[in-house]
Amino acid sequence: MATQIAMPQSGQLPQVKGPEMNDRDLINDLLAQEKYLCSGYSVGLNEMQNPKLHEAVQGILNDTHTCQFQLFDMMFQKGWYKMKAADQQEIAQAHKQFTDYKTQFPTFTP
Repeated sequence: MATQIAMPQSGQLPQVKGPEMNDRDLINDLLAQEKYLCSGYSVGLNEMQNPKLHEAVQGILNDTHTCQFQLFDMMFQKGWYKMKAADQQEIAQAHKQFTDYKTQFPTFTP
């Protein structure tokens, strides 16, 4: 049985929700937007040649990551964001999977 990692909910949400957006919906929407921005800025940085532009966008990306984490943490603290705790077997499988990936790459010698 999977263990969930979550804070207790604050009880501020209605049990049966109507079409209106509540605080959790608004923050969740902001969190999704910040994740989207992080992804876009990361892809853009991979394509930038201009050093000054790269530095400026990297600063924006760092700020966006910080904002994304703050929104996630706020949702987690309010009990609005739950995660499944990985058991030891899942951790071992993931470790083996990524360790096996290393064997697929040629050794790099400069």
